[in-house]
Amino acid sequence: MSRIGKKPIDFPSGVKAAMTDNVITVEGSKGKSTYNIPPRFKVEIKDNKIVVTRPSEEKQDKATHGLIRSLINNMAIGVSSGYMKELEITGVGFKAAVQGKALNIQLSYTHPINFNIPEGITIETPKPTNIVIKGIDKAKVGKAAAEIRDFYRPEPYKGKGIKYVGEHVRRKAGKAVTGSGGAG
Repeated sequence: MSRIGKKPIDFPSGVKAAMTDNVITVEGSKGKSTYNIPPRFKVEIKDNKIVVTRPSEEKQDKATHGLIRSLINNMAIGVSSGYMKELEITGVGFKAAVQGKALNIQLSYTHPINFNIPEGITIETPKPTNIVIKGIDKAKVGKAAAEIRDFYRPEPYKGKGIKYVGEHVRRKAGKAVTGSGGAG
């Protein structure tokens, strides 16, 4: 964990970082992101590079050191190029459509599911069976994708459900026919 924290963060071109008190603000072409840094840690910004230093060699400080560095790096990538997750819907009559600030999903339930789109996230449905989630915050994009997937996880027998594009669903064989019938 501390090995990650020791690496300096190189910013892509067009990304600016500023530090006020214990709040770091990263700004780029896609937007602006902020993070509150724990007061014990020091963050230095020099020549489009950020270096995070930890106060001690305690195990907790080492873990937090790596976490802070990773979060700042994710912010830099998010404001420059953004994050995207794609979901695929498989099943007869399963479809999704964006309606205003909600995603309307029709699955095998008796009612449609309305998922309220979180702030800072955009959801598109290029096809009724594809959902594209975009945003600058990696955690928000991943959380929204996981929540949508949880409405109907892919099942192993027919493969119906909502899955990530590229996700492999392990399939199971159904019941095997054992004989010509009857108890005997």
